[in-house]
Amino acid sequence: MTDENTGKSPGQPELRKRGWHISLVWLVPLVAGLIGLSMLVRVWQDAGPVIEVTFETAEGLTPGETPVQYRNVVIGGLTNVKLNDDRSKVIATIQLDGNAEAFTREDSRFWVVRPRIGVGGVSGLDTLITGGFIAADPGSSAETTREFTGLETPPTITYGEPGKRFGLQAGDLGSLSVGSPVYYRKVQVGQVVSYGLSDDGSAVNLEVFVSSPHDRFVTSGTRFWNASGIEVDVSTEGLEMDVQSLVSLVTGGIAFGRPDLPESSEAVLAEAGDSFRLFDNRDGAFAADKGRAQRIRMQFDQSLRGMSAGAPVDFMGKNIGEVNSITLDYDPADQSFPVIVEAEIYPKLMGQAYDKLQAAEEDRSDETATRKLFERFVQNGLRAEARSQSLITGKLFISLEFYPNADDADFMTSTQAIIIPTRPTSLDQLQAQLLSLVERLSELPVESIGANLDGGLAEMREAMAQFNSDLLPATRSTLEGIDQVMARMEDTLNSANETLDENSPARHKLGQALGELERMSRSVRELTDYLRRHPEALLRGRQGQDRSLQP
Repeated sequence: MTDENTGKSPGQPELRKRGWHISLVWLVPLVAGLIGLSMLVRVWQDAGPVIEVTFETAEGLTPGETPVQYRNVVIGGLTNVKLNDDRSKVIATIQLDGNAEAFTREDSRFWVVRPRIGVGGVSGLDTLITGGFIAADPGSSAETTREFTGLETPPTITYGEPGKRFGLQAGDLGSLSVGSPVYYRKVQVGQVVSYGLSDDGSAVNLEVFVSSPHDRFVTSGTRFWNASGIEVDVSTEGLEMDVQSLVSLVTGGIAFGRPDLPESSEAVLAEAGDSFRLFDNRDGAFAADKGRAQRIRMQFDQSLRGMSAGAPVDFMGKNIGEVNSITLDYDPADQSFPVIVEAEIYPKLMGQAYDKLQAAEEDRSDETATRKLFERFVQNGLRAEARSQSLITGKLFISLEFYPNADDADFMTSTQAIIIPTRPTSLDQLQAQLLSLVERLSELPVESIGANLDGGLAEMREAMAQFNSDLLPATRSTLEGIDQVMARMEDTLNSANETLDENSPARHKLGQALGELERMSRSVRELTDYLRRHPEALLRGRQGQDRSLQP
């Protein structure tokens, strides 16, 4: 019998269907898997480009630990380090973050931050505790790349720092280097960021960065000069020294300024990338406009030891140029070796004199007027002379001055140079005069003069001996006798004076005679005493102050 409701017979077991049930044990790994998957998706979404940076060494680089930072914010990490094909460098593989796409620009820079001690100071000391890291600086180029060459030293400035870059051109680098300071009124306002030779190798091109707001002081009339080392000036006022700072003394430095301009002139602000000339010193930077250069040539017939390229050329005491070269020539006629000196002068530095002289010329073109001007100068006695700058150093310079009594000389010009006649140096003239004096002295009959002097002295000694032995005793005895006679006469006259009347004329005359006799006696005694002390007075008489002894 079956049940009408269920269709099953009595006693038959009931079968039930069971649904899917998940145990709580499986819930934990399921959630963990979902979290891991989401993290992988997030990492995949946040992952940025992979780049390769080439360094000289792997010092301070550890894959998986070394971060990449920009302004102390981590923007990626080092994933691998390997050698390049020729094993001369190392290649660091860097995984950048997704928001670091800007660091793939072509001019981006990467360098390893580690402790460094140099002339520019101490840097990277914090890495002693935290460890080294790779620093990055985003570029500004529109092109991107995945391969870079890392910097071995940190850059002096970053692309985001406000300011302007300017180009400088110098004859040589001197003591300047990357990081050398740039000064304005002895305040550091920038630094040298790069340098290199020009395309033809004739100059050195430098790039300096002047930070804002100091870059507003750089105008079209600004002059830059090398401020390295110490400037020493010795003058009548004493010794003067000038140095920008101790840093510039060690690492070199550049200073800039602007010459005084009229109040009506307006300075034009310099644009980034403008080029300027780098002068050797401040005096050269602020020197007046030299105008057109004129080459001169001089021939000296004496040694010019102490003359060197760069020696000044003075015109009437004012510097108007400098020596370019010094060479030896050979003259087969007299088999001599004249010294050829070539120099460049700037006639405009003569000032108002040049302007007035040039105005008097009919042809006022610079070259023609200068040649005619120097032609007149030579005709009026212009000569070149090598003179000593210092007796201590022995250095020479060229002096151009007028000598009215100079020998006539023809004015000559070569292809490019004006030939200036020369005259012997002052030292050579002194040497010639000394030689002439020595020759004249050597011609004197010294032996005969000496023999005559010896004979004269011998005769004088004989005369003095005879005088002392014969004449002087006789003279003394005579004077003593006269003195005795005078004494007796004085006694006689005194006796006669006592017998005469006081008012009689005879007694008055007798008194006068006694006074005269007394003075005569005193004179005789003085003469006797003087001859006793100076017997030679009988020959030469009284000399000098002895004449004051006369009564």
